Amino acid sequence: MKAIVYERSGGSDVLSLIDRPLPTPGVGEVRVKVAFSGVNPTDWKARSGSGLGAGAQQVPNQDGSGVVDAVGEGVAPGRVGERVWIWEAAWQRPDGTAQEYVVLPARQAVPLSDHASLELGASLGIPAMTAHRALTLGEGGPAQLAPGALAGRTVLVAGGAGAVGNAAIQLARWAGAKVITTVSSPAKAKLAEAAGAHHVVDYRAQDATAAIREPAPQGVDLIVEVAPTANRELDLAVLATGGTVAFYADGSGAEVAVPVRDSMIRNLRWLGILVYTIPDAAKRAAVAAIQDAVAAGALRGGEEAGLPWHVHPLARTAEAHDAVQNGAVGKVLIEL
Repeated sequence: MKAIVYERSGGSDVLSLIDRPLPTPGVGEVRVKVAFSGVNPTDWKARSGSGLGAGAQQVPNQDGSGVVDAVGEGVAPGRVGERVWIWEAAWQRPDGTAQEYVVLPARQAVPLSDHASLELGASLGIPAMTAHRALTLGEGGPAQLAPGALAGRTVLVAGGAGAVGNAAIQLARWAGAKVITTVSSPAKAKLAEAAGAHHVVDYRAQDATAAIREPAPQGVDLIVEVAPTANRELDLAVLATGGTVAFYADGSGAEVAVPVRDSMIRNLRWLGILVYTIPDAAKRAAVAAIQDAVAAGALRGGEEAGLPWHVHPLARTAEAHDAVQNGAVGKVLIEL
């Protein structure tokens, strides 16, 4: 079978296309014939980060979709032929989804609703699980999203045109929240509107604080934050007492200065998220909620849902990684 691998860290030029033996699923595992591999920022960061052990060979990419074509001992034979979406394939494992077949624990290949496309399946995983985690960290918030779980709450999604932002808008709306989002251009505003945000604020064209406070005069209860360093002042200006900032990226800076006294007086919370290391119960809750939202048609993908797909062939995985690293708007996929 064809696979993309790298044997040392570095730029996208360390990726190579090779032939590998077809893997066999072990106890509790399934083998998936991969249709699409999804690319996330952590995929290129892992590739360019710490070195691999001597003789190690890594297949990149955590997310994907496809069809189960074989199962190991302890897995129901009826799963063969099942359409699935994949999460965390490469987390602490050498086998990501940038290959024609991948073997992984059965629970990490989740049944995909019949009406959902395989492109959507490969777009879930890390972005949707990150969004779910962020949306469940508010004071007194639910452990698992469902219709009505965020009723009466106001959520601000920073960067509503990104993959996590798009999932956060859709999941928050499905759960009953009032959803406000910020974007940096009219084109991105259209994407955020397509995702379902109730209010879209172009922070480069408007007074963002005033525009957010207009539909949320008492402040927002929860911020899903992609750029905590850059947005610190805005977040402080629009948070309600008891509000939470759930941040999941450090592209705007490695550190953010939290005002101690103001945070104390207003009982503000600043919480970081890395989906790979959240509690297992939180992962299970996220997977279940995502599955329900997709089944309900509340979590969608593609241009019409504010998440354009950019599809590359397997042989051009390096270009796909570079596209994500360079800030492609939408979801970058590799078609197998």
